[in-house]
Amino acid sequence: MMAWAFTYAILCSAAAAAAASVSIPPYGDSITFVNSSSNGGTAMFLPLFFNQQRTKEEFHPRRHLHNRPTPSARMPLHDDLLLNGYYTTRLWIGTPPQRFALIVDTGSTVTYVPCSTCEQCGKHQDPKFQPDLSSTYQPVKCNIDCSCDNEREQCIYERQYAEMSSSSGVLGEDIVSFGNQSELEPQRAVFGCENMETGDLYSQHADGIMGLGRGDLSIVDQLVDKSVISDSFSLCYGGMDVGGGAMVLGGIATPDDMVFTHSDPARSPYYNIDLKEIHVAGKMLPLNPKVFDGKHGTVLDSGTTYAYLPEQAFGAFKEAIFKELNSLKRIQGPDPNYNDLCFSGAGSDTSQLSNAFPSVEMVFGNGQKILLSPENYLFRHSKVRGSYCLGIFQNGKDPTTLLGGIVVRNTLVTYDREHEKIGFWKTNCSQLWERLHLSPAPPPLPSGTDKDNSTLDISPVLAPSESPPAPAPKSSGEAKIGLITFFMLLNVTYPELKPHMSELALFMAKELDVNSSQLQVRLMNFTSRENDTLIKWAIFPEEPADYISNATAMDIVSRLSENRVHLPDSFGSYKFFGWNMGPTPPQRTWWRQHYLAVIIAFVLMMVIGLLASGAWYIWRRDKSLVSYKPVDSVVAEQELQPLQN
Repeated sequence: MMAWAFTYAILCSAAAAAAASVSIPPYGDSITFVNSSSNGGTAMFLPLFFNQQRTKEEFHPRRHLHNRPTPSARMPLHDDLLLNGYYTTRLWIGTPPQRFALIVDTGSTVTYVPCSTCEQCGKHQDPKFQPDLSSTYQPVKCNIDCSCDNEREQCIYERQYAEMSSSSGVLGEDIVSFGNQSELEPQRAVFGCENMETGDLYSQHADGIMGLGRGDLSIVDQLVDKSVISDSFSLCYGGMDVGGGAMVLGGIATPDDMVFTHSDPARSPYYNIDLKEIHVAGKMLPLNPKVFDGKHGTVLDSGTTYAYLPEQAFGAFKEAIFKELNSLKRIQGPDPNYNDLCFSGAGSDTSQLSNAFPSVEMVFGNGQKILLSPENYLFRHSKVRGSYCLGIFQNGKDPTTLLGGIVVRNTLVTYDREHEKIGFWKTNCSQLWERLHLSPAPPPLPSGTDKDNSTLDISPVLAPSESPPAPAPKSSGEAKIGLITFFMLLNVTYPELKPHMSELALFMAKELDVNSSQLQVRLMNFTSRENDTLIKWAIFPEEPADYISNATAMDIVSRLSENRVHLPDSFGSYKFFGWNMGPTPPQRTWWRQHYLAVIIAFVLMMVIGLLASGAWYIWRRDKSLVSYKPVDSVVAEQELQPLQN
């Protein structure tokens, strides 16, 4: 899968050679490449080439909103950076709204989705965008500020990436809605409508990209330029084994103990921080602070999976970590193709990892520091239970420091662009609103993975200029759901998994809360691949019921889409996708519908027959015994009759 981050680092000569043939769009559009990580996910990096450096004078100051309160868009995050390679959020485009699952990426400046006219687009979570079905869609006409199509009628965009994937299409404008958790009304915005995609863009499960970087086409810049939000946004990634999280477009009331560091927009269009020191177990690494300021400095990117340090910094960090792990055993990583640094003996309870692994601190130029717990620099070993591997690597020979999503798990990160600073606040991202003492948000939208789920969506509020819709007729009843199917991909080979299939089914039933008499979980089929196993599961109503209640079905889909299914470590890493709700129950034969009654009737008849046979046998036996006389009984003597001649 494609994961979206954009690195300044060239990690190997092969990647550099590939990048050399890639054309660079103007104004620093991102060039990215993907390096497979050992845990089955993807590692992500920033652009291999960098655009011309800009001065502060070139950045026009954002319009201040005269201290009047501004709304914000509160949006849930889905998926998991290590399992899926990215986090996604849901965006609705058009009138009526069409839903899309978009990768949240601070390293990209463009938001784009597949267009219905695309002849070379992969199969993604949701149907392609259909401009003809939106009454508010308008193409962006050719002008001097954009590249134009051959007919010079419409603006186009093109993105090429160093791992040889690409996206191209036309620019359009339509109403963008942010879901029912948002207090921000839908807004008109420019986005890309893909006509072609290749490589990982073609094969990824997510629909497209939501660009949060600095640039005129960035969704953040467009909303700020409309003065509908303050020049800020926040991301909060869920912790280890949790996934999901939350994001906010616009400002929030930052906690008093949030740690801030300077971010210089003149240095690059990406988000950098002023890192000066790293401490391990309270001891400062013996490094010159300038080591974190090499080349492009220290870059924070929401789409990068792991963290990458310059050679000197990584060597010092690794040595300091090793000194603190005397009680743990060094083991081989999950993938022999990678020289991962992994350790066993820490136990499976992530809340107790700090008892086995040291704390790490990042110290900024202003003297403030942020504490990194073990989940901020470790990832689970997918093959050995209770084992973990370092999620911080050497950035080749490149002196740039790149901090990916693993460093900010369970951390609220506020990108305060107006004041040129980035804030960090350790928290439980699954309880972000409660921790911020905000009013509870409405229930999150259901987040399925394909068009079959579209009927279950809760439509976002309509655009301001639209007349309200006519009241919908009251439903005569709930939607009839007779079957739920979904796929599960485990990073375990089938021979390893086979002895534990029944155990896996029990865990699945428990985690989906269907281990009652009302529902049953069945394994439909499986596909064994080189290093993993693909399983198709089905959930049926327990017979003789015909349907699953809507509330139960929505709860099951929510658990799957929000990564709330947690299995023991022995099953390795796993992910769910392709869930589908059947609107009607599977057709049952007369025998399937009535077999229980037939069996009961047959058993009763057999019992009655056996009882009757036994009673008859006893009666016959008693009657036969009565016809015989005892041997000592007196018998009247009878006269002999004369013989006939």
